[in-house]
Amino acid sequence: MGGALLSHFFVSSYSSPRVVSSLSRSALRSKFNEKPGFIRRNSKLTGHKGCGFRCYCNVSLSEPPVPETSSRFVRKRIVSGVQPTGSIHLGNYLGAIKNWIELQNTYETLFFIVDLHAITLPYETQQLSKATRDTAAIYLACGIDTSKASVFVQSHVRAHVELMWLLSSATPIGWLNKMIQFKEKSRKAGDENVGVALLTYPVLMASDILLYQSDFVPVGEDQKQHLELTREIAERVNYLYGGRKWKKLGGRGGAIFKVPEPLIPPAGARVMSLTDGLSKMSKSAPSDQSRINLLDPKDVIANKIKRCKTDSFAGLEFDNPERPECNNLLSVYQLISGKTKQEVTEECRDMNWGAFKTLLTDALIEHLHPIQVRYEEIISDSAYLDGVLAKGAAKATDIADVTLNNIYQAMGFLQR
Repeated sequence: MGGALLSHFFVSSYSSPRVVSSLSRSALRSKFNEKPGFIRRNSKLTGHKGCGFRCYCNVSLSEPPVPETSSRFVRKRIVSGVQPTGSIHLGNYLGAIKNWIELQNTYETLFFIVDLHAITLPYETQQLSKATRDTAAIYLACGIDTSKASVFVQSHVRAHVELMWLLSSATPIGWLNKMIQFKEKSRKAGDENVGVALLTYPVLMASDILLYQSDFVPVGEDQKQHLELTREIAERVNYLYGGRKWKKLGGRGGAIFKVPEPLIPPAGARVMSLTDGLSKMSKSAPSDQSRINLLDPKDVIANKIKRCKTDSFAGLEFDNPERPECNNLLSVYQLISGKTKQEVTEECRDMNWGAFKTLLTDALIEHLHPIQVRYEEIISDSAYLDGVLAKGAAKATDIADVTLNNIYQAMGFLQR
């Protein structure tokens, strides 16, 4: 969640997660100034450097083990979302939404439009509602099945904001000051144009995840730090208010929040800009030429591919560091066509750029056309779309309210 709510994700298959504990008990105790006894047995925390604050998750994960089919087995829960700012583009689709289709068949899935995150920087108030509906319609057009997954709007579940305030009281300001994206965005916008929300939105992101007791969160390279912060907040709140302290207040005791694990995309899931193979495809890039939007008409797609940046090398190949644009375009073709890397290599190695661009354009148009047709059907049926979002918000609220009531109790508030 964030630019896209921890939601630039992964492609097809995964390996089982490996979690290695490398942080000493004494280091953890000193971090939270805690007493012996705080550290759980079989702790899944692991220390990493380079994040600005100490992070405790193994971020080299792929997919969690496939759940069992026993009727008594409770499906693991995954949450994710995308901001309703700008147009949903190929990077959002291939890196996140397309993979949700697979996840919904195996896990309990909650997918939401993170409209509260969309207001951390200046935005068009007249466009927010329309963009939110458009994003929800695209989710459904891409294949999200409402009989398997819940689709809702973040602001329609008010527990997100309530929990954020409670978590803010336990989040040290130093942790937020070290967040890389805050530093970058505030530097670009200038102090006078930056609201407090830009600093605190990682706490809202933590609320988005912890509210639903999420087991796993799809997360890309640019969002790892935010999930690490979420895990830290969960551990801190569990220590400060959970366990015996909560039980003495009439609660069940133990951990208040489940500490989520990350899902990291394997190489190739990250779609890069059409104008710069070293930069990620982004909604915020000033040039629309840099991205393929899911709703781009055929002629626009053809024009963007025709004009996209290439190189002067002979033939086409994957994984040459001197040819980032070539690797990116081949990867897009591989993902869109459903072919293997080897199949694409054999098909395209002797092609010139003109022939390959025609091939890629046709593949993109063919793949996106049914999504665009379905989108038009959904967006024109307001009653259907509103019903889907209301049903999703109702289910999300039922889950969220349990967590919210627990944290209010554990923090000592007078119960309603």
